[in-house]
Amino acid sequence: MDGQRCTVGGQPAAMPSQASAPADTPPMASLEAQETEATPVKEDQMDLEAKETGYPGPARQQSWLGRHWFLLLRRDRQAQKAGQLFSGLLALNVVFLGGAFIGSMIFNNVSITLGDVWILLAALKALSLLWLLYYTVGTTRRPHAVLHRDPHAGPVWVRGSLVLFGSCTICLNVFRIGYDVSHSHCKSQVELVFPAIEIVFMGFQTWVLWKHCKDCVQIQTNLTRCGLMLTLATNLLLWVLAVTNDSMHQEIEAELNAIMEKFSGNGTNTCLCLNGTVCEVFRKGYLMLYPFSTEYCLICCAVLFVMWKNVGRRLAAHVGAHPSSPPFRLHGAIFGPLLGLLVLVAGMCVFVLFQIEASGPNIARQYFTLYYAFYVAVLPAMSLACLAGTAIHGLEERELDTLKNPTRSLDVVLLMGAALGQMGIAYFSIVAIVATHPSELLNQLILAYSLLLILQHISQNLFIIEGLHRRPLWEAAPRGLAEKPEAEHSRRGSLLELGQDLRRASLAYIHSYSHLNWRRRILKEISLFLILCNITLWMMPAFGIHPEFENGLEKEFYGYRTWFTIVNFGLPLGVFYRMHSVGGLVEVYLGA
Repeated sequence: MDGQRCTVGGQPAAMPSQASAPADTPPMASLEAQETEATPVKEDQMDLEAKETGYPGPARQQSWLGRHWFLLLRRDRQAQKAGQLFSGLLALNVVFLGGAFIGSMIFNNVSITLGDVWILLAALKALSLLWLLYYTVGTTRRPHAVLHRDPHAGPVWVRGSLVLFGSCTICLNVFRIGYDVSHSHCKSQVELVFPAIEIVFMGFQTWVLWKHCKDCVQIQTNLTRCGLMLTLATNLLLWVLAVTNDSMHQEIEAELNAIMEKFSGNGTNTCLCLNGTVCEVFRKGYLMLYPFSTEYCLICCAVLFVMWKNVGRRLAAHVGAHPSSPPFRLHGAIFGPLLGLLVLVAGMCVFVLFQIEASGPNIARQYFTLYYAFYVAVLPAMSLACLAGTAIHGLEERELDTLKNPTRSLDVVLLMGAALGQMGIAYFSIVAIVATHPSELLNQLILAYSLLLILQHISQNLFIIEGLHRRPLWEAAPRGLAEKPEAEHSRRGSLLELGQDLRRASLAYIHSYSHLNWRRRILKEISLFLILCNITLWMMPAFGIHPEFENGLEKEFYGYRTWFTIVNFGLPLGVFYRMHSVGGLVEVYLGA
């Protein structure tokens, strides 16, 4: 009985232990479930990080090799960021040093003269030339130096503009040398050295940027970044000097006044040219080509910045095999090209009339009225076209291209930054006109021109940026297939099945977007109209029409030195904006 009691008594004693075991099991199971659920999240985070950086992610099984590889990739990214920071600080210090020299020359030209600034810039050009030579001869010819080339960097229109403006800048320095030689009897021969150095620097730099603007350098990355930033800072200082230095213009104006005084019988101590006809050619050529030097420096800075961003960049396989954009064809576009050609012909007529009148001693007010009336008629049409195109973009069902693209990001920044040039001149003109005599017809036209110019820049920026961020139609199907997991492709039986899938995806895509043909047609018409209008508005100020400086209204209000700096800062940016807008509109047209 006692044994049975013990057994029976032990049974209840054992029961709690058996009952407590299941009670303790659920926490263990929940813990395992949490770990199981957390594993895919960690893997997804690692995959997402690998996609963002462009590097292969670590192995899903956290082996020693996988952890070591992931650590090496992290150190490589940290080294890249450190190299970018150091090279950026180098460029910043060089720009501050050169800016201090130029600012001291402007405000205290006794201690720091223009010759001192030229000596500093000549030293920077020499260092940049040495690095460019080493880059082309040494770095790029080493094994595995350039494994990738950015397909988005250095489009044809950028390289073409680089060569065009570089050639004009070289011709500008040739005219400067000719002008100095014609005054050699009263000027120092040392001044001929600086334009000669600039000719060599710009000629070699143009060739290097034309050939290597797409490079993604993988070796000597820190040296390459520092060299690119040094060259960028040199071009930026050349642009700042061209914007603020009016010594050559004052010298030409003083010589013209001295010639008039000499004809009137008054004596003068101004250095005069030995051959008046030759000097007139050099003088006109220099004044006409002067804006091109600032344009060239801005384009070089943009190209060098893209190259700097691409140093050490590794492109994925599908990015390297980026499908080429379709050729530029006027398929189905009628009204846009016709209206654009009408604007181009009218702009050519106004340009020729104004240039003929500008060759004389004074420009009649009626030619200023004709110039601003042309702009007042064209700018509202461009603004309406941009607003209509932006509305059509909003109605489209094309997906936004959210992939990281340094070239497109730089395009947007340059578009917004270059628009500040003409908009700044417009705001200064509005203040000067309102504060003086807005009742005159010419002043009213200038006021309307300034307001419409601001509106057109804002609307055109919206249209171009919205179009650049839309996924092109010719990229959608291949990119959609490229985003499929590799495991799914590995399960395909043969290449025939993959071809059939591609065909089905293409047919489905065409069927989905067949009802948007009219919208794409309108986008093409608007893009072509805006391309021709921007070419017209680029041509007129680029080749010598500067009524903002020649009408005398703002120059009398702000003073010669202040208005000269404002115009030389804004006009090159305005010309660069029109040229950059043409490139962006071509991309929008091809994407439609």
